[in-house]
Parts: sequence; C-alpha cells; structure tokens
Amino acid sequence: MKKVLLVNGSPHKEGCVYTALSEVADSLGKNGIETQIYHIGVKPVHGCIACGKCAELGKCVFKDDVCNELLGLMQQADGIVIGSPVYYAGPNGSLCALLDRIFYSANGKLSNKPAAAVVSCRRGGASAAFDRLNKYFTISHMPIVSSQYWNSVHGLTPEDVKKDLEGLQTMRTLGNNMAWLINSIDKANLNVPEKEEWIPTHFIR
Repeated sequence: MKKVLLVNGSPHKEGCVYTALSEVADSLGKNGIETQIYHIGVKPVHGCIACGKCAELGKCVFKDDVCNELLGLMQQADGIVIGSPVYYAGPNGSLCALLDRIFYSANGKLSNKPAAAVVSCRRGGASAAFDRLNKYFTISHMPIVSSQYWNSVHGLTPEDVKKDLEGLQTMRTLGNNMAWLINSIDKANLNVPEKEEWIPTHFIR
C-alpha cells in the first residue's frame, strides 16, 4: 500500500495544523493511501552549522533531535505533506531548522516524491509561509501537488479551523489530488527523468 507522511510542524500536537492535516489524511485514506501524522514535538532542534558531514554520513551529524528519524520516514514515504503554523508570516522556526538539515542531508533521496505544504494562521501571512515551504520541494526535484486554493486554513483554535469550511474543502481536495498523482505514477510505472550533471555557477568570479 502506498503511504503519505504528514509532518505536523506545530508545537501543539493536536492543534490547528493537526486539524488541517487530519482532513488531508482522511481524503487520502478514502483513496486507499495509508497515512502517518508525525509531530516534530517541542524539544530543541539544531540549526545547520554547514559542517558538510552529511555528505559523508548520508544523514545529519547531530543525533539528539528528530532530524534523522524524520528524514528516514520521509525517504520511506511515497508522498509528503508538511504542515506549519504561521509565525511572523513564516513557518515555525524549529520546523525550518529541521527541514534545512533534512533536505540538505537527503542529497537527492527525496527526488520525485509528490509533496505539498499546508499552513494554518489566525489571519494573515499564510501565502508567505506557504511559499517558503514549497521552496524545499522545488529545489529537490519533487512534484508539488495542488488543490483548489493555496493550502491554508484559518483560525485561532482547532474549533475555529473546523468552521473554515472552504479551508477544510481545500485540504480534502489536496488529499484527493495527492492520491490521484501517487496512484497515477504507480500505474504508469515510468522511469524517472534522467538528471543532468549539476552545473554550479557562482555569481562572483
């Protein structure tokens, strides 16, 4: 069975982000896709220190937070949804610190996995946070799954989010679209596009 990993990047295990991700997960389940919602927790996480050891190890050098565990789960999944609350028009800083290290140390191992971002805000900043998360996918050869609107819900509490009927519909549509893409890729059974050798170009010479 195909599986999608949904990452809850909020400090609240069952808050607004969880409510949105649960709606996506329900739609995926109705389409025969297994799901797992992974909470990053509230323990401190490291920022990337640019040591370069991940190129040698295939994982981050720091072992005392959830980075490598989450990287392993993302590698095993057929699709990925990353959810975050909006803080100052951006995603949760702890989540971004993890994603910086995960995507750099993955070194292409997440390529071609369908992915999507989900954000939750009280009022504003959703589009900016949504754009920030999508940049992890677009630099990593990952197809971005769309919905009927930008993937956001609004509300201060989970009860508020449940009243955002358009937001919840957007989450359900996202789940349906991700299931369709994953199943289509599986059915087509095509080889992934061949990658050209990277041509790094520096702007200061």
